[in-house]
Amino acid sequence: MEKKIVMQKYEIGRYLGQGNFAKVYHARNLKTGQSVAVKVINKEMMMMKEGMKDQIKREISVMRLVRHPNIVQLYEVMATKTKIYFAMELVKGGELFHKVSRGRLKEDVARKYFQQLIDAVDYCHSLGVCHRDLKPENLLLDENGDLKITDFGLSALVESRKKDGLLHTICGTPAYVAPEVIKNKGYDGAKTDIWSCGVILYVLLAGFAPFNDRNLMELYKKIIKADCQFPKWFSTDVKRLIYRILDPNPTSRISIAKIVQSRWFRKGYVQSVEYQLPPLFPRNGDDILDVQVVFDSSDSDGSPISTKKESPLKLYQFNAFDLISLSSGLDLSGLFENDQNERRLTRFTTREGPSTVVSMLEEIAQIDDKFKALKKDGIVRLEGCKSGIKGQLIIDAEIFEVTSSLHVVEVTKVAGNTLEYLKFREQYLKPSLNEII
Repeated sequence: MEKKIVMQKYEIGRYLGQGNFAKVYHARNLKTGQSVAVKVINKEMMMMKEGMKDQIKREISVMRLVRHPNIVQLYEVMATKTKIYFAMELVKGGELFHKVSRGRLKEDVARKYFQQLIDAVDYCHSLGVCHRDLKPENLLLDENGDLKITDFGLSALVESRKKDGLLHTICGTPAYVAPEVIKNKGYDGAKTDIWSCGVILYVLLAGFAPFNDRNLMELYKKIIKADCQFPKWFSTDVKRLIYRILDPNPTSRISIAKIVQSRWFRKGYVQSVEYQLPPLFPRNGDDILDVQVVFDSSDSDGSPISTKKESPLKLYQFNAFDLISLSSGLDLSGLFENDQNERRLTRFTTREGPSTVVSMLEEIAQIDDKFKALKKDGIVRLEGCKSGIKGQLIIDAEIFEVTSSLHVVEVTKVAGNTLEYLKFREQYLKPSLNEII
């Protein structure tokens, strides 16, 4: 098969699958060699279905917001006049649905997937994101057997709620949808996600859905009544938990906090490392404008456009109080910051200009293609291309202006394993920056 190069950046390889308006391919980043999944959306086909444009906008906005080890990561969105390209994390283990279709899972295996699902959903809810279409087909498994949520096309943000504080769009997959969605009187998206998680847990343990009927209206009646039977092999603890999740009354339905505290859930539980990072790029207004670029029809010549933009450096200027605080004897941050030791901050001064510092940091990122570099407003973020012991290693380097000829640089570990950060600091950071310190 002849390989196709798109956006002068990705070499498209074998076909992986498709949805309603998109095809997914294995691809390779020509610069870094990293394998990715590229979802290709046909703009003309997309415009034929009402609401699809808004759905894809929402998916881009949400996927650029969420960063978690159990959520498929969106790297970049690109577009031409006729196509939209999503460059995403390549997840090689296939759908959880295929695993369940071969038969029910052992309780410990189902528990692990459910724990990872709840961690990721809880993280989304903390950012005001509701998935609204959780089902085994939208849960992927990586090469390590860890779960990854995908397909945020039906997701909703907090600002999507009406004046009553509820969502009103009827969406989702019938067998997994909550009773309050069917009743069409408004619903809390977070609580409907919890219901769907309960249905998924039942499916993992039973090998079939708790509510099933060929007649859609009969299926909805069963869901509204929460009319289901537990197989005899379900343990007492898991039956108690599922019963509280599949509560048809959303006000009394168990919360994620209570799920995590339950005895069945806590067995062997290790919480995922969350990527709730300090914002480097805008998450709201500017980001939406960025997303709009993908749908702009002004690229009549078919030239590629991308939502990935470089931003000018705007340095924060140190004042007298900032300078005083640099003295370790006068540094009071320990009184307010509990995680000062964990953050592992490195600080140095340089007489080189910001552009030199940024260039050297970008060169460090390119060593063995270990990091990708992002920059904005005096901050350079280095994001590890691979997940380590505690997830992705992420480092921020912030440049401050003392005078026009003197700058302070603070390098901080934002996420990831501390030992990996210390190793990076000794092997890459110090040798590369030594000459400008």
